[in-house]
Amino acid sequence: MNKVDVAAVDGPAVAELPPAIQIRGLVKCYGDVEAVRGIDLDVLPGETFGFLGPNGAGKSTTIKILCTLAVATSGTARVAGWDVATDPVAVRRQIGLVFQEPTLDAYLTGEQNLRFHGELYGVDRSGAAARREEVLRMVGLWERRGDEVQTYSGGMRRRLEIARGLLHSPKVLFLDEPTIGLDPQTRASIWDYLRALHHSEEITVFVTTHYMDEAENCDRIAIINEGRIVALDTPDRLKAAVGKDRVQITTEDDDTAIRALRERFDLDAAVHEGMVSFAVIDGAAFVPRLFTELGVPIRSVTVTRPSLDDVFLAHTGTTIRDAEKSGRGINPLAFLARGR
Repeated sequence: MNKVDVAAVDGPAVAELPPAIQIRGLVKCYGDVEAVRGIDLDVLPGETFGFLGPNGAGKSTTIKILCTLAVATSGTARVAGWDVATDPVAVRRQIGLVFQEPTLDAYLTGEQNLRFHGELYGVDRSGAAARREEVLRMVGLWERRGDEVQTYSGGMRRRLEIARGLLHSPKVLFLDEPTIGLDPQTRASIWDYLRALHHSEEITVFVTTHYMDEAENCDRIAIINEGRIVALDTPDRLKAAVGKDRVQITTEDDDTAIRALRERFDLDAAVHEGMVSFAVIDGAAFVPRLFTELGVPIRSVTVTRPSLDDVFLAHTGTTIRDAEKSGRGINPLAFLARGR
């Protein structure tokens, strides 16, 4: 496979191949609401690229523009070398897409769903049967190819949708929240199949998610919040840049604890997910001081190494779960439903 080494994104290898996805100044407005606010982004050929952010952050809006399902208000985007605004048909020939919502025909068999998709995309009939078998085996559904999709579990249906998205050998596969609504075990199995794509398909994968653990599987990730990209790098580099452990405590008086942390330890703290949270170097060594000097009874303490949630917190001032609960993200569908 002709892939770029993402560990050397600043090296000469990147210049040899044009980006699989190139975005410049992308803006999308719904009335007076700006859902996407001036995004610039390059996705390298062969990457599994993650778009991480809370619901309503602008992930799905961006992916719809890249897949020619929505028109940008301003800015440009190119996918597989084609402009999404001026060459939408060419873009569609080069991409596969798995939506958040199921789009399979439940009354057809798994193989019939793929056969129908192949006809729509003009897959060469001489090799269509072999290609169907190839992608069905890739996602572990070859033995169930003759069963109606209505008999499939949720995870099996999602795997079939991935197989369908790969059937016509696209250069870029878009996955919009591919594991939403699935149980953790099924989510993990879906990612096992996605990781296997690196070894079986010459393809770039662009996946949106709000699950931190899933973003760890990506070569690079862009964190998007309120329509803007706030961080972009490999998961390990993003976490290393935070540099501090997260300490979470439950106390008998959170307001007093937060004030004490600021006045006695010069630490910024806030309540996130029901616990007083703050970042400090070497959290384990700091905990004994916390018990002796805080001046507020502590009920529990948790110390964790930097995670992608800490990266999100460092760049936005909130955790991704709190951002979703607060409704700070923009939901274009809800906006349109209000009749504005």
